[in-house]
Amino acid sequence: MSPAIGLAAGLPAPALSHELTRLTTPVTAPDFTLPDMDDVQHTLAAYRGRVVMLNFWATWCPPCRREIPSMESIYQDLRKDGFVVLAVNEFEDVDRVFAFTGQLNVFPSFPILFDSDSKVSEKYGVKGLPTTLLINKRGEVVYRAVGGRDFDHAQVRDIVRGLLTDD
Repeated sequence: MSPAIGLAAGLPAPALSHELTRLTTPVTAPDFTLPDMDDVQHTLAAYRGRVVMLNFWATWCPPCRREIPSMESIYQDLRKDGFVVLAVNEFEDVDRVFAFTGQLNVFPSFPILFDSDSKVSEKYGVKGLPTTLLINKRGEVVYRAVGGRDFDHAQVRDIVRGLLTDD
């Protein structure tokens, strides 16, 4: 049975994975500038020297919706150490995303950015949502995950802590 049929039938959704794929060779993260919900521009280069979780998502994507609380949890716990979460919404407008975040049990405090023409996701080779990339302090993509993840998992936290202590 497909997960969509299971969800429609009231069955529990499958657990989110916690596995991240380490890139054999780190790749320089393409720079970009995108607006947030308040139309403040965020440039990736401004976060150089910090570890960045770059998450591509949409409100209509069930795994995207499910992973947001774990993204907020890891962000709250590690932001003081230089960890940043940037959630890049694909194709949707501010009003739709704002209404969606208002329905969540945990309101995301990390920046939600808008890639309305999908140019940034194209630069990163995003083929499906959610897609998450971990970028080290040097601005290199070092981990990738396609599909929903539990970012609150101990193994994910260990990976991020390792990147935070790596110079």
